[in-house]
Amino acid sequence: MSIEKTIEVGSEQETRVLGETLGLLLKGGEVIELVGDVGAGKTTFVKGLALGLGIDEDVQSPSFTISRVYDARDNLQLAHYDFYRLNDAGIMADELTETTQDPESITVIEWADIVEGVLPERRLRITFTAPTETSRRLKLDGSENLLENL
Repeated sequence: MSIEKTIEVGSEQETRVLGETLGLLLKGGEVIELVGDVGAGKTTFVKGLALGLGIDEDVQSPSFTISRVYDARDNLQLAHYDFYRLNDAGIMADELTETTQDPESITVIEWADIVEGVLPERRLRITFTAPTETSRRLKLDGSENLLENL
């Protein structure tokens, strides 16, 4: 059953805290798709998610490197992908398929439209919109039980 929820945040800090709250709930095997314009808060959200996963490293957008992997708590890993600069997923589609099937990985994908065909049906999609310069509206949609706790 698909669940949909909308959450309003008023600042970057609130976006980060929401990400951290979600990160605390993750157990591995989750796939999260982030949708939104450049500057919408996607990477800020991932920084919070990383905090919730116990990651101390400075999380950066993988816009130029396409992917970054971070070691997380409980032998988990956070795999963060950004396909903004690609026209074709190429070999990255194979890597992404493998990562999304790993029960010890939390996979976060920005600009996922290019790899839509390889993403699992069971995923959480978070759409970021900016009603004002500082506030964000996050629409969460997915079959994940995680939404009930946010």
